[in-house]
Amino acid sequence: MSSSEDRVEKVVIIGSGPAGWTAGIYAARANLEPLCIVGVPRQDPAPVLPGGQLMLTTEVENYPGFPEGVTGPEMMQMFQKQAERFGTRVLGADVERCDFGERPFTLHLSNGDVVRTHSVIIATGATANWIGLENELRLATTGGGVSACAVCDGALPVFRDKPLAVVGGGDTAMEEAAYLTKFASMVHVIHRRDEFRASKSMQDRVLSAPNVQVHWNRTVVDVLGDEFITGLVLQDTRSGETEELPVNGLFIAIGHSPATKFLEGSGVAFDDSGYVHLPDGGSSRTNIDGVFAAGDVADHVYRQAITAAGMGCRAAIDAERWLAEQGVE
Repeated sequence: MSSSEDRVEKVVIIGSGPAGWTAGIYAARANLEPLCIVGVPRQDPAPVLPGGQLMLTTEVENYPGFPEGVTGPEMMQMFQKQAERFGTRVLGADVERCDFGERPFTLHLSNGDVVRTHSVIIATGATANWIGLENELRLATTGGGVSACAVCDGALPVFRDKPLAVVGGGDTAMEEAAYLTKFASMVHVIHRRDEFRASKSMQDRVLSAPNVQVHWNRTVVDVLGDEFITGLVLQDTRSGETEELPVNGLFIAIGHSPATKFLEGSGVAFDDSGYVHLPDGGSSRTNIDGVFAAGDVADHVYRQAITAAGMGCRAAIDAERWLAEQGVE
């Protein structure tokens, strides 16, 4: 698809996870002829693929409508097919820069194209922060028991009644550890310092659990296992000594980074954590008229496929109503 100085899109969706495809389904059924710019694969340090974080998830058991479960890539393929069925057009490129200073808006793409549009839905998601170890990333991408979301994966049968590890010391790590105590024989919390950053209430909830063991002043320097994780190599941050810890699951909880670099200088407002700020919590509208946001790029609380899909629906409806107000049909 080449750029056209004459064509002005009604709505462009940037991103192709649950939020982006759901926005595409709703926008297409509203006859908005949406263009979905899905991105291109890259390594950062784990693979970042069109389709979002679910492309790295082998089994999804908590999305309604799939009683037997479904793999993340299969689910995203179904979402895309459904969006395309109603007329969503797909463009494989990255948006490198946005000009929201005047309407129609201008999007500059990695393939050199320029796209002009009356409205934009930002649905680029957020990527988990990884330690960056070769075996960690390999096992995370092959279903080998390494994950960045305990709420997503912790209840899977493969992790039940097994020793599991959580890396991190903030509120997210405490939430992940507390959740895993329901399923694990032991939850090993690994933290590089001698105290947590998490709130006192969250710390107390974890530290009081009978099946939690904290490994203070430790970092993970290797992940053991061929097809599935069997253990970790921990290093003492003070002495440098190493030790092996047998575990059958590893959950990385050291934060997420919203995919917003392409929005720098665009005028879109961010919150204190760097996520797209939605001034009205009940709406997908950003601080710029005609620019909407959906999914993990604007949600640092839930970060679930189903909440992202719901936000994508909301953004498409908001965009449709806004376009009608502008007289764009």
